[in-house]
Amino acid sequence: MTRFAFAALFAAVALAAPAAAAPAKSAPQPAAPAAPGPADWRTPDPENLLVIDTNKGRIIVEITPATAPGHAPRIRDLTRAGIYDGRAFFRVIEGFMAQTGDPLDNGTGDTDRPNLPGEFTFRRGADTPMTVVDNQAVAEIGFIGPVPVTSQSSMLMPMTADGKVTASAYFCPGVAGMARGGEPDSANSQFFLMRDSYPKLERRYTVWGRVVSGLEVVRSLKTGEPVEQPQDKMLKVRLVADMPAAERPKVRVIDPNGPWFQAEIARNKALNDGAVSPCGVNIPVEVK
Repeated sequence: MTRFAFAALFAAVALAAPAAAAPAKSAPQPAAPAAPGPADWRTPDPENLLVIDTNKGRIIVEITPATAPGHAPRIRDLTRAGIYDGRAFFRVIEGFMAQTGDPLDNGTGDTDRPNLPGEFTFRRGADTPMTVVDNQAVAEIGFIGPVPVTSQSSMLMPMTADGKVTASAYFCPGVAGMARGGEPDSANSQFFLMRDSYPKLERRYTVWGRVVSGLEVVRSLKTGEPVEQPQDKMLKVRLVADMPAAERPKVRVIDPNGPWFQAEIARNKALNDGAVSPCGVNIPVEVK
């Protein structure tokens, strides 16, 4: 079965050009926060840092088990088994995503592992590591690591059988999602990295992480549906935890609980009439 049939989701919509209008006077833009300080950074768990070395450069993805508790172990398992080494980016669409992870490199392959149940939403409890940045009374917007998410209000937690509420992730640039066939529970090994935002995927595909370094590499991959030969490839895929100490990249990502991030949220709200635009939040990273 061909995985990840997006034809209907990615249909183009032609819009009529509006009549020319007199240019409006632009409002002053809020200033960006000052440079982050030592208290503004966090060091991701090396078990949750995926290093993808491609022929176009390096991509680093932070895995977020809280958004996909069933898919995160599968990504680690296939990485450690070497399944992803040498895999092609066989389907890459401008303004959308880059798909890979197929042992057959054509969208029809699987591994010998069982398919995974969809995790299009997840349950969020009081211990879920989500930083709320916008409380809208009935819903909350926040971040789990680098991944922006939306959730039912935490005030509902005491009223549910499991003490949790339902949440889901936004498909912003860099977000890592799991490809699947027509059935919801058909994800296996194939995944995709978002080149741009695409809200129509939300609550329809599983989010298991986000690119924290190398989005420019994702956007530089050769496009096509399918991509013509020669295709760009993942040459080597490793978890930082498994890399020799001398080869491990030193990665720091901005902490959503730090003061710099709170200032960035305030800037984002000022740009969006008081509401947070989750895909427009800047998340600095340092890689050495």
